[in-house]
Amino acid sequence: MLHDSDRIFTNLYGQHDWRLAGARARGDWDGTAEILLRGRETIIDEMKASGLRGRGGAGFPTGMKWSFMPKVSDGRPSYLVINADESEPGTCKDRDIMRHDPHKLVEGALIASFAMGAHACYIYIRGEYYNEALNLQAAIDEAYEAGLIGTNACGSGWDFELYLHRGAGAYICGEETALLESLEGKKGMPRLKPPFPAAVGLYGCPTTVNNVETIAVAPAILRRGAAWFSALGRPKNAGTKVFCISGHVNRPCNVEEELGIPLRELIDKYAGGVRGGWDNLLAVIPGGSSVPLMPKATCDTVLMDFDSLRDVKSGLGTAAVIVMDKSTDVIRAVARLAKFYKHESCGQCTPCREGTGWMMRVMNRLVEGRAEVAEIDMLEQVTRQIEGHTICALGDAAAWPIQGLIRHFRPVIEERISAYRAGPRVVTPVNLPLAAE
Repeated sequence: MLHDSDRIFTNLYGQHDWRLAGARARGDWDGTAEILLRGRETIIDEMKASGLRGRGGAGFPTGMKWSFMPKVSDGRPSYLVINADESEPGTCKDRDIMRHDPHKLVEGALIASFAMGAHACYIYIRGEYYNEALNLQAAIDEAYEAGLIGTNACGSGWDFELYLHRGAGAYICGEETALLESLEGKKGMPRLKPPFPAAVGLYGCPTTVNNVETIAVAPAILRRGAAWFSALGRPKNAGTKVFCISGHVNRPCNVEEELGIPLRELIDKYAGGVRGGWDNLLAVIPGGSSVPLMPKATCDTVLMDFDSLRDVKSGLGTAAVIVMDKSTDVIRAVARLAKFYKHESCGQCTPCREGTGWMMRVMNRLVEGRAEVAEIDMLEQVTRQIEGHTICALGDAAAWPIQGLIRHFRPVIEERISAYRAGPRVVTPVNLPLAAE
């Protein structure tokens, strides 16, 4: 269990002043100039030693990602771009960070940009996050007025400009290269890689794209030391994480905890347990709608970190825990996700453009049982033809929920087909809240 003294986001619930005075009272902007004076290489080495992995879903080592940026400029400027699009269904962690602790993000943007030799940073925020954008812009304005960013930021001699850009609200813009396309004023469609953004990114210049939470925790790591952060969590899964718990729990919430906390403890301790008790649990999606669901038998013992969830053929993703009790029509729930991914596909890659629509139509028939048993295997084969065969990971995101359904609930699908053949059946709507419709 995480001690309060180790929590990074001390205003996650908005109980205190989110403005500069309140942020400073909680320790933000304390000794920032001294951190910058350590030098770029020292900061990156400290981030590597901390073991921080990206909090946006992929879990790539943050310090290593920062180190990919050019050490010496070839004449092109370098940029940091912060991904605040947060359109993954079930995910609302970055929203609370920007709304209640925006100065952590602003300070983190300065430090990370300095470490990568970037004099400018863009925060790409989801267009629907109107109030969050207001708070974040107010925090940026306060930081400029106090001399914390801008010319000679914090008195360090480093010039730094920070811009907030409101996106138009497409899920695909959460993918880093599609985000860059949108930021340049083009249609949000992923780019082929290579070249990777660290070589050719925003406006053709070296760029690193990081998630809000990843950047917001950096100042605390550098202030308290890599050894402190790496001691939290588990090996190769270090530190704390903001978990979003929603669905059929008694108290949906966001909570910061150590990576590696047992899923059952996380739900029981912070979300008041599963509605109707733990034995009423049917399944959990542990990391946002794009990762495969897990049945109760797995949920009983699984730990919430990157490697433990990968070992049970799921993933930590954004750590958005969506809980489904036994009242859930799990086939209908996954069919709803299939509809979401079909809607959000940019259409650039044939497997995703054609496959997401095909999967959605088959899933809609499976909800009613209006299919053949052989189509279950055919559906699984189609997901394999989409997974790993597209420019970005949206194809994988569309395929994995269906793979998880077939892996763990195939008997339920077969029973639905048999029931349809036996006679008419009324399907009741599933009560599964989604963050994005």
